[in-house]
Amino acid sequence: MSTLPPLPAETDDTPLERPRGRAAARLLPPQRLTGPIPWVIAILIALVVIAAAGGLALRNLSLAASAGLSSAVSVQVIEPNPDLRADRTAAAVKVLTGLPGVTAVQAVPEAELAAMLEPWLGEAATSGDVPIPALIDVELAAGAGPDEVARIAAAVKQQVPGARVDAQGDFLRPVNDALAALQWLALGLVALVALATAAAVWLAARNAFAGARDTVEIMHLLGASQRQITAVFLRDVLREAIVGAVLGAGLGVGAVWLLGQQFAALGSGMVSGGGLMLADWLAIGAVPLAGVLLAGLTARITIALALKDML
Repeated sequence: MSTLPPLPAETDDTPLERPRGRAAARLLPPQRLTGPIPWVIAILIALVVIAAAGGLALRNLSLAASAGLSSAVSVQVIEPNPDLRADRTAAAVKVLTGLPGVTAVQAVPEAELAAMLEPWLGEAATSGDVPIPALIDVELAAGAGPDEVARIAAAVKQQVPGARVDAQGDFLRPVNDALAALQWLALGLVALVALATAAAVWLAARNAFAGARDTVEIMHLLGASQRQITAVFLRDVLREAIVGAVLGAGLGVGAVWLLGQQFAALGSGMVSGGGLMLADWLAIGAVPLAGVLLAGLTARITIALALKDML
């Protein structure tokens, strides 16, 4: 009759083998971040996407408006007498055409000016009761800086006394300042939402660690290193952060697309200059990735500090 080989005798000198690699990670059951954390991250990412898209659109709008008027100058011929006004307008056009650096000169028709002023002046814009200055649009080869405007004004006023020369870009300065303020507001909103995302992940990681505190202590006594324990928690944080980031990015991009369709329906040339380019969409696409990286970094720091206080 065959017999089983004897078992090796247990001695006190046999060392306890420490778990290594994935075996150590399996000793600690994954702590799922239960609760609304993925949804919170999704909402925050959606807000960042909308704010970033709005800030980029405002930047493009400001650049497009400034580029179109940066080299344009307006000349007003102020004269109540219609016949004398026409003669002085012709003289101003002749002077402007001969100036160096001027690429185009066009006198705006009086009927067009009256149509532009009719919403504010009513019938007085076409009746002739209110004298309307003649307007001349001038395009320059370079930017319409203060020195260039002063040079043109000096040349025009020699032939047409009382003429007024203004850089068209100056009319948009208040608009550009308002757009810049809105861009800073969008940037501030992005920063606040980033802080809120970090705070949400910090709270979730702390709660998950507190729920597994006893298990962590036992696993550490069995040989699991701090890095291995941190990796287990970090895996769950990244998984739920990715889910929330993808969902939030989809919601944010959908909202941006709907808003873009609404503004496109306005048919305004100025609004069309605020469209998003490929580089803008790439920057928006980096938002969910940055959110996941922020969540991972926050969770790693949170768990590391909690382990330091416990062990």
